[in-house]
Amino acid sequence: MTEIHSIRAADVLARRLYEAGCRHAFGMPGGEVLTVIDALDRAGIRFILAKHENAAGFMAEGVHHVDGAPAILVATVGPGAMNGVNVVANADQDRVPLIVITGSVDAHEAETYTHQVLDHRKVFEPITKATFTLTAQAADVVADKALGIATEGRAGPVHIDVPISVADAPAQDRGIRRKPASPAAPAGPDLETARRWLGAAERPLILAGLDVLYDGSAEALRGFAESHAVPVITTYKAKGVLPEDHALSLGAAGLSPLADRHLLPLVDRADLILLVGYDPIEMRPGWQHPWNPATKRVIDIHAAPNHHYMHQASLSFLADTGATLAALSDGVAPRVTWLGDEIAAARSALAEAFPADDAWGPAAVIDECRRVLPADTIATVDSGAHRILLSQMWRCPAPRLLLQSSALCTMGCAVPLAIGAKLAAPERPVVSFSGDAGLLMVAGDLATAAELGQAPVFVVFVDRSLALIELKQRQRQMPNLGVDFAGHDFAAIGRAFGGHGVTVETRADLKAALTAALEADRFTVIAAVIRQHAYDGRI
Repeated sequence: MTEIHSIRAADVLARRLYEAGCRHAFGMPGGEVLTVIDALDRAGIRFILAKHENAAGFMAEGVHHVDGAPAILVATVGPGAMNGVNVVANADQDRVPLIVITGSVDAHEAETYTHQVLDHRKVFEPITKATFTLTAQAADVVADKALGIATEGRAGPVHIDVPISVADAPAQDRGIRRKPASPAAPAGPDLETARRWLGAAERPLILAGLDVLYDGSAEALRGFAESHAVPVITTYKAKGVLPEDHALSLGAAGLSPLADRHLLPLVDRADLILLVGYDPIEMRPGWQHPWNPATKRVIDIHAAPNHHYMHQASLSFLADTGATLAALSDGVAPRVTWLGDEIAAARSALAEAFPADDAWGPAAVIDECRRVLPADTIATVDSGAHRILLSQMWRCPAPRLLLQSSALCTMGCAVPLAIGAKLAAPERPVVSFSGDAGLLMVAGDLATAAELGQAPVFVVFVDRSLALIELKQRQRQMPNLGVDFAGHDFAAIGRAFGGHGVTVETRADLKAALTAALEADRFTVIAAVIRQHAYDGRI
């Protein structure tokens, strides 16, 4: 029987987070969260001071992608909590199990006190899976519910508002814990139909998504693909669930019309499509209604009901992806698929569509980084034209080696994601790719990397423009408004915040800078200067 003893409500919450594997929390303190931060520290969870709550949330996500534990963001009352809204919305759309802890004024005090007081729960309710107010009497239950809701089904953020007096109030951990459900596989007539379809398919195709990672079924996916000779397209966040040098890998899709020209015809040619943990929130209009479910056999294996209507399927299994692939494969004999060289030809066409032999430019920067940096490097990338190009060119031999915001597509995420990843895996090389505008959004948190004694590499594409938006502006024959800005010395900014800084304009200089950065005792900002309009025709 679990021993019951009195501790603070904040301690109950912190100990449950530690038990769930959490070892780091991020944020900016205020008087309303001092007890929470103290409780986290006592429980063995290190609190990291960031320079902005939005960046703090992405640092927390970076840790999560490495250690698998829920991420923790701590924000104080009012403006602190509101600074975190973007990263919470990102966690909601990008399926990140983020525990958002905000401090708040006690309810009775808020009746007559108005300074910085607003209803945090109303703000966070539309962008979280659940929101709670911690009470001393139910602190253990709130903690258990928050962790379960954040991590089960499709992962996402859960908000816990902690009133000042509640954090310090005596509480008990009664040992109440709900047993998570075991992985489930389908059975019955629909499964038999799916098996018949698989056995008869001559051109089967897999679209794999983020659910595969949360189900831990990457190996099951690879085994299924190899056994039944099924080529695999992934979403950007699922890159590497099948190593991208594998003969059956067709790389990632979602944002590049240039890639879609080669991938969508294969989707159209397929006589069986298996959606394996595929979450279309990452995809753009080209992947909206990409097949006719009345004429195309489509099997959807997913963690949440289809309320998005981005596509429809012939058969739908709300089940564990790995267990379902095993059940589907059972008794189905492998056969030769995709007669001819269609898949090899598609792989070659994709490689030719994104050439890496430029003397200089964004593709050359990406290619040189991929050549110099070790295969197990954790890369992060900010939103913009460079992300689309990099997501097609950066080959991932394993999952979670290219971290990005691919559903909300928010700027300013690459640097803090890299800081978080480096904190969780200090022995691993980590590189961040930012546009110059994205780096300017979060430059202050370069100081956080310095304070942590880190040595990640921060690569900045410097073209003095919001390149993707400027490209769309020109495509619509609109005047150049609000997309270009002055040039800045990003190498000097890196040095000013306690790291190394270098500006490069050739492959040779970039190679030398990367080689030095891998041996450096501090972080390095590498400012890669490219011409404006360098992405034209490339994405």
